[in-house]
Amino acid sequence: MDKGHFQKLAATLSLAAGQSVELRCKGSNVTWNYPSYLDTFKDSRLSIKQLDRYSQLILANSTAADTGEYSCWLQPCSGNKCRKDETKTGSTYIFFTDKEELFVPTPSYFEIVYLNPDKPAVIPCRVTTPSAKVTLHREFPAEEIETDGTDIIYDAKKGFVFQHPTSDHKGIVYCKAESHGAPQISIKYHLLYVEVPKGPPSASVAVSSSRAGVRDRVRVVCTVLGEPDVDVSFRWQYPGQESERPVNIQNSWRLINRGIGHTTRISKSVLLVEDFEDIDVGNYVCIAQNLQGETAVATKVELK
Repeated sequence: MDKGHFQKLAATLSLAAGQSVELRCKGSNVTWNYPSYLDTFKDSRLSIKQLDRYSQLILANSTAADTGEYSCWLQPCSGNKCRKDETKTGSTYIFFTDKEELFVPTPSYFEIVYLNPDKPAVIPCRVTTPSAKVTLHREFPAEEIETDGTDIIYDAKKGFVFQHPTSDHKGIVYCKAESHGAPQISIKYHLLYVEVPKGPPSASVAVSSSRAGVRDRVRVVCTVLGEPDVDVSFRWQYPGQESERPVNIQNSWRLINRGIGHTTRISKSVLLVEDFEDIDVGNYVCIAQNLQGETAVATKVELK
């Protein structure tokens, strides 16, 4: 407000881009959350200070890209341990309006959105002006996608939300916004349908040969098919491990299209034994892990 005057914040707030804003949060140990790109680019326009009775967040020369949620909470500490006090939080969503930038700017011109059958998908074309009229369009065939308010809804703070994504929704789309002037177009979004259900990794293991001779080269490959945006980590247990037998392990992943617009991530870990010896005889166990759990698969290599 005017210098020295503050107001309690509503759930949303609209300010003209270019203004500076100061937010205050009462408390002696306060943590803030704000649009992540301000951290990504280590933006010098943002400063946070903890004073005796409150914490102060100042954002100078705001831009349309600063549109987003700003929140704070108390972080009581006991010794070295601190925790978030869920009962003492405050948040507001600030729209920094700019008639030249109806959509919140993004660093890329193209984004991939994964459509998962068991969770809503968000096309994040957020606006800087909450009153803007926003529509969703398919690039090919060129048509407007109807938003019925049930299966597809528009939320100015999130974008278009597909409540129950199906493979029919896949393709390239963009958003169009209008507000007292010429319409503006968002970046393009490539919607890819995901066919692999959530759960621990679906892993398999294969070996170049289950019987190897001395000095042979043995290659064991562990493969996981999974969701495109779910990371998989690998670890191995193998016969010469305790003797610190040198092996070469390489991990990689790529996206594959399964032919009908369904996209899968294929993750691989390859364990290579260059000169096979007696010490290398036995079971090779691959343990694949994601956020949902882990799966172990094994194969045995014997001496010829």
